[in-house]
Amino acid sequence: MQFIRQRMWPIRRLSLGTRTQTRLFNNRPPYQRFNNKQKFWQTRTFWYTTGTGTVCGAIYYQSHLEDSPTGRRRFINVSSAEETQLGASAYLQTMATYRFQIVPHTSPVSQYVHKVAHRIIRAADIPGSWEIHVINSREKNAFVLPGNKIFVFSGLLSVANTEDALATVLAHEIAHVFARHSAEKLSAAKALQLLYIFVSLFVDPSAAEMGRSMATLLVELPNSRQCEQEADEIGLEFMARACYDPHQAVELWQRMQENEQMVPQLLSTHPSTAKRIENIRNMVPKALMKKEASCPPNDLTQTFFKQLGL
Repeated sequence: MQFIRQRMWPIRRLSLGTRTQTRLFNNRPPYQRFNNKQKFWQTRTFWYTTGTGTVCGAIYYQSHLEDSPTGRRRFINVSSAEETQLGASAYLQTMATYRFQIVPHTSPVSQYVHKVAHRIIRAADIPGSWEIHVINSREKNAFVLPGNKIFVFSGLLSVANTEDALATVLAHEIAHVFARHSAEKLSAAKALQLLYIFVSLFVDPSAAEMGRSMATLLVELPNSRQCEQEADEIGLEFMARACYDPHQAVELWQRMQENEQMVPQLLSTHPSTAKRIENIRNMVPKALMKKEASCPPNDLTQTFFKQLGL
C-alpha cells in the first residue's frame, strides 16, 4: 500500500500542475494583436489613400469642367462619341418597343411634325442629320435621344394644339441634345457610383445606401431641374429664331398645368409648372429680341403656313 501511494504521488502532482496551468491559461490577458485591432478607416493607410484619392479626384474634376451654352459650369467626362453610341442603343430599344405604333412618314400628322421640327433645326443651325418619328399613343410627351432622334407622341398634339405650341415642345427637347444634358447627367451618375463603391467597400454598405438617397435628393434631382430650366431658355431662343411666338410657350404650360398631377418640386426631375411658367415669362423679352433680329417684320413664312391653314 505504501508502495502504491508513492507510485500515485507523481500522477497527483502532474494533475495538480495541469489544473494550475489551465487556470493560468484561462486568466491570461487578451492577445493584443487580434482583439484590439483597429478598424481600417482608423488607420493611417486609409487616410493617406483617401487624401491622395481626394486630391487626384479634385484635379480630374477640374480638368473636365466646361461651360454649357448658357455659361453654366458643369462636369462632363463622357465624349460625344460615347453619348451618340448610347443614343443609338436607346433608339433601337425605343423602335422595338413602339414598332407597331410608329406613324408612317407620309401621314399628314407626321409631315406636320417634320415641318415644325426642321424649321427649328434650321434656325438653330445644328449640324447633322435628324430622324423624326411620331408614335400613335394618347401619351402627352416627346423626347429627343442623343444622335438627333426625335420622338413625338400623337397625344401631345391635343395640348400642343397650335404650331407655336408644338414648336415650344420640340425646341425644348432639341435644346437638351444641343446642350448635351444626357452626357452631363451620365457623368454625374458615374462619379456618384464610384463614390458609392468606395464607401461600401471601406466604410459601411448601409452608409453607401443612405448616401445614395441623399445624393439623389440633393444632387441628381436639382441638377435635372437645372437642365430643364436651361432647356427652356435655349428652346425659347430656338423657337424665336425660327419666327415662332415665344408668348405661346406660356400658354402651352398653362394648359399643361391643368392636366398635371401635382408632385413636390423637391422630389421631381422637373421644375413645378407654376415655377416654369414664371421663369418662361421672364425669358420672353430676351427671346423676342432674338425673333426681331432673325425675322422680318412681315414674316413671309408665317403668312405662307397660315394660307395653308396650318
